Amino acid sequence: MYPYFKRLIDIILALFLAALFFPIWIFAPLIVLFDTGWPIFYRHQRVGQFGKIFWLYKFRTMVKNADEVLYKKDKQLLKKFKAGDWKLAHDPRITQLGRLLRNLTIDEFPQLFNVLKGEMSLVGPRAYIKQELIEQTKKYPQTKAWLNTIQSVKPGITGPWQTSGRNEISFSQRAKMDYYYARHLNFWWDLLIIIKTPKAMLSKW
Repeated sequence: MYPYFKRLIDIILALFLAALFFPIWIFAPLIVLFDTGWPIFYRHQRVGQFGKIFWLYKFRTMVKNADEVLYKKDKQLLKKFKAGDWKLAHDPRITQLGRLLRNLTIDEFPQLFNVLKGEMSLVGPRAYIKQELIEQTKKYPQTKAWLNTIQSVKPGITGPWQTSGRNEISFSQRAKMDYYYARHLNFWWDLLIIIKTPKAMLSKW
């Protein structure tokens, strides 16, 4: 029953947030254009509910060929990326103004469209990359048994990982948190995560 109510909340809040922060839809694209030009948006394939692949959208905060730099041109950077559980604490591909958008979490705003399309929820596990799951479940084999439960719910813009340390958390810890969240999905936990999100956003500064 709650998943249907959760979907209704997602639609109402996504529309409300899109309207409330309307100026961001004007100024963020201008910042990206001023910084590095087109394209304004960045899209990346992620694994959604029940393992379905979808395109996740963000305001672009990196150089235009960021994926090519990571996967084809800079082997040392890729090595650091994978050693850090698919995270880079100081990613050199992020532009100066892009870092500002990230610190304010403005880069995540286009994911409201993913929410309205039904691909994501406002609250849920962080959307995984397919190759990340393949490699990380080999590195942390105990996490493989948790994937079906994790993927039984939609990924979220915010969630247990995003409000509990982010880059300081290993893949194994993140997967365990996501598994617990999906297994005990309820309104009060979602509300608590939403309440904790502003503090998590400010912690980037």
